[in-house]
Amino acid sequence: MKSFVATAFAAATAAAVALGAAEARELRLSHQWSNQDVRHRVAQMVADEVAKANVGLEIKIYGSKSLFKPREQYKPLSRGQLDMTVLPLAYAAGQQPAYNLTLMPGLVKNHDHAARLVRSPFMKELEKKMAEDDVMVLVHGYLAGGFAGKDKCITGPEDVKGLQMRAAGKSFEQMLAGAGASIASMASSEIYNAFQTGVLDGANTSSSSFVSYRIYEVASCYTPAGDVALWFMYQPLLMNKSTFESLTPEQRKALRDAAAKAEAFYLEEAKKQDAESVEVFRKAGVEIAEMTPEDFEAWREIARRTSYKAFVEEVPDGQRLLDLALSVE
Repeated sequence: MKSFVATAFAAATAAAVALGAAEARELRLSHQWSNQDVRHRVAQMVADEVAKANVGLEIKIYGSKSLFKPREQYKPLSRGQLDMTVLPLAYAAGQQPAYNLTLMPGLVKNHDHAARLVRSPFMKELEKKMAEDDVMVLVHGYLAGGFAGKDKCITGPEDVKGLQMRAAGKSFEQMLAGAGASIASMASSEIYNAFQTGVLDGANTSSSSFVSYRIYEVASCYTPAGDVALWFMYQPLLMNKSTFESLTPEQRKALRDAAAKAEAFYLEEAKKQDAESVEVFRKAGVEIAEMTPEDFEAWREIARRTSYKAFVEEVPDGQRLLDLALSVE
């Protein structure tokens, strides 16, 4: 009898182990950032929290554009060739033009406003478009940013006339072109070399990217996000929807719990990034300039004539989406 019980117990144990092994999964997460960047830290927090949950799920992070090029992550994510990414959603506006609203000049006022925006009907509409591509949001997050000038300060529209400028997305490019700048499109990871080689005269990107890509080494002036911030960009942690749905209930819960913790961290860190970036640039001997409310309004007026107008004309439901975004107080 003992032998039978022992054999039955061993068989049950082996079956449980086999089941656990069958359910154990490794997910690949790609991003373009360095290990010091807040976006990597958000991804790492999700990976660490999921590992601690002990649900047979491991997230392997491929940072510093080691797996996919910065602008080439959304398509493999949507096809299930990649499981997760931290991505500026505007990079994928070629697939979904509505994503240009996630980097629209003057649309987000401050970090708390951004936090309200991600819980609004506007974001629900964008998430429906992501679902069409088999993509879902795990962690919401907006980062603020400013301008860096290679040889001069950039605060108002008149400062970019005749300059070669980089902006992260189509809407900012349209606004800068409307102010008289020439546009060079590139990922934020390429700004440093472009400043060094004279390809760029100025750029705007997030406070975090300005620091993590050491732009303070090649810039003469920095205009950070302050009381007024023209530049806000939605940069979520995304996941392939079918991959998420294929996980066990325990694994999905572990991911959701980890994402909630990471999202709270992301918001607080995003607020800190702006002030910390100023200190980094100042210590490097870079001049610090300030954008005034008058500068902000001058930029937004150009944006209304260029970026907002073009978005409404090019996107079938563009006016409705823009109105939804603008309705968030």
